[in-house]
Amino acid sequence: MTAEPGRPGRETGERVCAVLGSPIAHSLSPALHRAAYAHLGLDWHYERHEVVADEVSGFVAGCGPDWRGLSMTMPLKEAALALGEVDDLARLAGASNTLVFGGALGGADRSPRLFNTDVGGLVDALTAGGAAGARRATVLGSGATARSTLVSLARLGVDEVTVVARTPARAAVLVPLAETLGVRLRLQPWEEPVGPNDLLVSTVNAGAADDRAEELAEVSRCVFDVIYHPWPTPLAQAAAARDRVVLNGLDLLVHQAVRQIELMTEASVPAAVLYRAGHAALAVG
Repeated sequence: MTAEPGRPGRETGERVCAVLGSPIAHSLSPALHRAAYAHLGLDWHYERHEVVADEVSGFVAGCGPDWRGLSMTMPLKEAALALGEVDDLARLAGASNTLVFGGALGGADRSPRLFNTDVGGLVDALTAGGAAGARRATVLGSGATARSTLVSLARLGVDEVTVVARTPARAAVLVPLAETLGVRLRLQPWEEPVGPNDLLVSTVNAGAADDRAEELAEVSRCVFDVIYHPWPTPLAQAAAARDRVVLNGLDLLVHQAVRQIELMTEASVPAAVLYRAGHAALAVG
C-alpha cells in the first residue's frame, strides 16, 4: 500500500478525503474533488492511495478524526460493502464507491457509511447527454460496474438488457438483480453478434472491444464507453463517424463525483466546475 507524501490534515485538523484503488495513479478524482473544494471555499485536502482489497479494512481503521470520506474504485467496490453501514442502493447494486465517516459534519458519530453514487451518476450523465428514453440496451462486461449500470438502466426506464460477457457464468449473478428490477435480461457470449439497441454501455477495459468497434457502433443509437483516457476509443470514433450520441467515462466520473462531494461536504457543486478540472487534467496528462 502506497500513499502520497505528507498525509495533509493529520496534524492540522483539516478535513481529508481520498480515492483508493489499484491502479490509482491515473485517477482524475483528485483534480475533480480539489476543484470542488476551491469552488466551495473549503480548505480540505484530497489524496490518492494505492490500496488493494485485502488492505482496505486496515486503511479505513487507520483514518483519524480529520478524515471525512473515501472514493472507492476498482478493485474495492465490492469489498467496501463490509466496511460499515450500507445504504439500500449500494446493497442493491452490490457495490459501493463512496464511504463517509459519520453522519452530519461535526457530529460525534464516526461510523463508516457506504453509498453508491455510480448509479445516480450514470443516470444523470445519460440524461444530460441526451440518451434518456432508451428501451433496449446492451452492456459489455459483467463486473461491479455492470451491476450498477443495470440498476441505472432500470431507473432510466430501460426494460430489456443484453449483457455480453466473456464468461457468461459470471454474468449469471445479474439474473436475480434483473428480476428484482423488473428488467428482461439476456446473457450473451462475447463471440455472438450484438443486435440493434437504443443504448450500448461498454464497461470493459481499454482495448477489449476495439476489434468490434465498427460492428457495435453500427447497431447502437447511443454509445457510452466508461473509458476516459486514452480518448477517443475506437468504439467512440466509430460511433461518432455514424453521428451517434457518444458519452465517455468523464461524463460518469463527473456526475457521480457531484453526488459524492455532496455526501461528503453537504454542499452542491455544478457539474461544469468538475468538467473544467477534468478536461484540464487530461490535457496536461
